[in-house]
Amino acid sequence: MSERGFARDYLRDLSAVLAGLDPDGLDRAILRLREAREAGRTIFSCGNGGSASIAAQMVVDMVKGASYQKKTRPFRMMCLSDSVSTLTAYANDVSYESVFVEQLRNWAGKDDVLIAISGSGNSPNVLRAVEYANGAGCTTIGLTTARGGRLKDLVALPLLVPSAHMGRLEDAFFVMTHVMCYAFMEDVY
Repeated sequence: MSERGFARDYLRDLSAVLAGLDPDGLDRAILRLREAREAGRTIFSCGNGGSASIAAQMVVDMVKGASYQKKTRPFRMMCLSDSVSTLTAYANDVSYESVFVEQLRNWAGKDDVLIAISGSGNSPNVLRAVEYANGAGCTTIGLTTARGGRLKDLVALPLLVPSAHMGRLEDAFFVMTHVMCYAFMEDVY
């Protein structure tokens, strides 16, 4: 990329990444979310750093934007990255790798949904949560890079971004979560 025109180059590269997303996979994820809502199941999300922010933002969109004043059943969703007190208690007393899985042990049930977000696809705490959720009979959806990482092979429904650039990964994660949320916010589902 050249110094002059950085924005143009970034946006060009981001456009190529977005063009490589899987709309059919996103539609399958939307159907899983609809099934969870209709059955009164809980949807969990988790991630670290920027992915934690994206996981939290998705909760806002689902429990407010896709639920408030809707004629359908409201979404039951929580972000496992949100409770600093819970996270730091587990991280301090058990291990950082346990911060999500231990919360799932308290809350998750069969047919609930876990949306796991990891740019590298190798975050140990995210992987442990997915392994537990799979064993508990949850549906697992993973937003991650298509270029490597274990997450894509652990989840039932991988939503892959064709990039390893963290900025473009996070941009794509936001787009994918907005696609899923706005399907309900705009009453398509």
